[in-house]
Amino acid sequence: MIFLPSFLSYPAQAEMEGKVTSKDEVVYATLNANGDLNHIYVVNTLEVAQAGKILDYGKYSSVKNLTDLTEIDQEGQKVQMEAPEGKYFYQGNMKEDTELPWDVNVSYLLDGQDVKPSELAGENGHLEINIDTAQNKETDSVFYENYLLQVSLTLPNTYQNIEASGGMVANAGKNKQITFTVMPGQEEKLSVKADVEDFEFQGVEIAAVPSTLPIDTSGTENMTEDMSALSDGIRELNNGVADLKKGVSEWSSGAVSLRDGSAEYNNGMSEVAGSSSKLIGASGSIREALGKINQSLSGQTAEVDLTSLSELPAGLTQLADGLTETANGLSTLQKNYSQAYKALDSAIVEIPAQQISAEEIAALYESGADAKVVDKLVASHKAAQKVKETYARVKEAFAVVEPTLNEISGSVREMSGQLTSTATNLSTSLKETNLSGLSELQKGLAALSSNYTEFHSGLVSYTDGVSQLSSSYNKLHSGIVELTGGTSELEEGVSELHNGTNKLYEETKNLPSQMQEEINKMIQEYDKSDFEPVSFVSSKNEKVSSVQFVIKTESIEKEEQETKKAEPEKEKGFWELLVDLFK
Repeated sequence: MIFLPSFLSYPAQAEMEGKVTSKDEVVYATLNANGDLNHIYVVNTLEVAQAGKILDYGKYSSVKNLTDLTEIDQEGQKVQMEAPEGKYFYQGNMKEDTELPWDVNVSYLLDGQDVKPSELAGENGHLEINIDTAQNKETDSVFYENYLLQVSLTLPNTYQNIEASGGMVANAGKNKQITFTVMPGQEEKLSVKADVEDFEFQGVEIAAVPSTLPIDTSGTENMTEDMSALSDGIRELNNGVADLKKGVSEWSSGAVSLRDGSAEYNNGMSEVAGSSSKLIGASGSIREALGKINQSLSGQTAEVDLTSLSELPAGLTQLADGLTETANGLSTLQKNYSQAYKALDSAIVEIPAQQISAEEIAALYESGADAKVVDKLVASHKAAQKVKETYARVKEAFAVVEPTLNEISGSVREMSGQLTSTATNLSTSLKETNLSGLSELQKGLAALSSNYTEFHSGLVSYTDGVSQLSSSYNKLHSGIVELTGGTSELEEGVSELHNGTNKLYEETKNLPSQMQEEINKMIQEYDKSDFEPVSFVSSKNEKVSSVQFVIKTESIEKEEQETKKAEPEKEKGFWELLVDLFK
């Protein structure tokens, strides 16, 4: 084997092409205290699998080898170097026209007034630091859309009342570390407030890295299940309101039937009460006639004129017919009342006895239904419960009316029969009567006159009762009319409520799938796991495995006061020391 000298073998080695398996870029940017770009340089790390000549690209104004002392050749955007195997580092200073993917603006307020950074050092007061991040639309959007920003500030613990809305504040030795996170593709306005003394500031640090947030989707199943339960609950609510609407509609129809029946009954009562005066007048005339006949017959048998007496049976028959009509009217009235009472009782029984709790009412308001419709529903429910309670208290009075009408009708029919019988007997007696039997007739008429007076008094009491019943029922009928109006409004309100719950159900029945779609959109928006890094310095670079940004604003510091150093005393010699002994 022949070994060549190293000076002969080196040129051959220099001609060998190197092999790079990956490249990392760390972009360092310094900003002024207000966020204006100052300078950018990039530290490149090349993973060299085979030593030799390496070609890289970048828009650099200058380059510097950070690995060894060999020179790097730069021609335009081409960067050539001889790289040994392993990691190779070199720095490239970007050209002045290079811009960052983000616009950063930092402003300062001291006691509410804008202050320039250069005027802040050593100041006291309430300080507010505002950091705005936005997309720099003059650059490629790939970094803005895929990179997460971690913005951090460090303040001494001596500063008081530190506030950072949306930021995380942590202790870091003698300082407070404040950290904000800006998601990819988002513009943010960040703010830190504190009461400061003798202010100094190390600056704002921003790290930009690809978003690799782990997104666990296992919990979304529970969320969609909860949304399904909510959607099912809204469907059940809508079905319940539909049943309520049907029940209220039937109740409203029953109330209308009740109102119509009650109107007929009220009109019949008014007619009976109105005819009472005529009935009393006719009965009074008969009573007076019987009295006069009785007086005429008493002691004046020879001079009696039986012409007027012969007219009495016809009058009694006419009165009996009137009482029969009254009895028939009362029977019709009783029948109408029975139907109206049954309709009223049935309608009120159908009113749900359950009270709507405050929690259920609150749930209706929170369900998204129209608040005005819910107000109507609640008011109608309270009115319906009031009607039900009132009816329960007066139900016994309603129940007594029908048997009372039956009893009165029977009594009137009995009186009519008695008058008819009396008229028939009187007519027969008059046909067979002569002067010798007139005394017996006189006694019978006297008894008839006396009994009829009692009958007339009872008739007057009856008509007074009918009049009172008519007046009382008129008030009850007015209440039934109001109830019908209330049920009509309730039916309208429940109908509107059903329209609202139906619309709410239509809008929420697909809520689980809609929510899953939104979750998928969010995952797609923030899950950057499929992002492939690209070079910041040149699109010609390949095998880029990582690109990171480290951005920092300049510090705000007080100027150091130069102190004049005291000159050291000159060391005394032997003779000077000897002289000092004799002083």
